[in-house]
Amino acid sequence: MADQRQIPELMFKLMNGAHKAILGLSGGRLLSRPYGMPAVELTTIGRTSGLPRTTMLTSPIHDASRVVVVASKGGNDQHPQWYQNLSVNPDVEVRIEGTTRAMRARTASPEEKAALWPDIVKAYKGYAGYQEKTSRDIPVVICEPRD
Repeated sequence: MADQRQIPELMFKLMNGAHKAILGLSGGRLLSRPYGMPAVELTTIGRTSGLPRTTMLTSPIHDASRVVVVASKGGNDQHPQWYQNLSVNPDVEVRIEGTTRAMRARTASPEEKAALWPDIVKAYKGYAGYQEKTSRDIPVVICEPRD
């Protein structure tokens, strides 16, 4: 029998793959704004493998100087793999609204998270429910252009 943590992880991987496929096959027309936020294709470097790993996320806050993503994993008690990867290697690539950018990711400080959280929840109320569902502090990640 599969470990209980493996089932949700497999579900996340399947949903991620399906989202990438639909977005690609539709030329970016379908699923480009899930929950009203732009889709983000985040590429990290695997902390163990050293290989590129790409995942689909959404960005509740983004502008020319930053792309903010939330490591919610639907309120799961474990951090998402992509967050663990960027914690080891913060150099990432972010594709949003048709543009790919080399960026450096960092976890928002508690003060930054407190300032950003109301706008994050305004963009998608589900984030508040995810935080209530888990005992871990859900990280907010700020991606900024690399120098």
